Amino acid sequence: MENAYQIMKDKHRKEFIDFPCFFAYSHEQFVEGMAKFCLLPDDTDKIFKMRDTGGFYLRTDAMRLFEMISRHDKEMQDAIYADITGEGFIFDMFSYVLSSHEFTITGDVEYTFDSLDLTWIDIEMNDRLRHGLELAKKYQYEQIVVT
Repeated sequence: MENAYQIMKDKHRKEFIDFPCFFAYSHEQFVEGMAKFCLLPDDTDKIFKMRDTGGFYLRTDAMRLFEMISRHDKEMQDAIYADITGEGFIFDMFSYVLSSHEFTITGDVEYTFDSLDLTWIDIEMNDRLRHGLELAKKYQYEQIVVT
């Protein structure tokens, strides 16, 4: 069974990977990255730094990056909104992220909430999110027994 959330995340990840940028964690990597853009290391007025990632992109691509990230956010919100029961995309979302954050080992959903930019209040105030989370937690525990 395909996970709709994972499919969307993979599509978004591919778009981001294809976006013209570079990551540098040393001066040498920075020089190499600037060369990819046909820029000198001192041409820092022609680039922007991605916050907290070590990523850099051309200033001229700023609007494209903003539009791509905004579109990704909208696609995610639209998919969540379209799941009227919590048993479709929402279940897939929680199931995928719970698994990624080793929920069955820790029993902790905080990392899941953090990665989805959700809080307990968000979950408690939304029946679909709460239902999808409970189903996903149950499913994750069932996978331990099966494997």
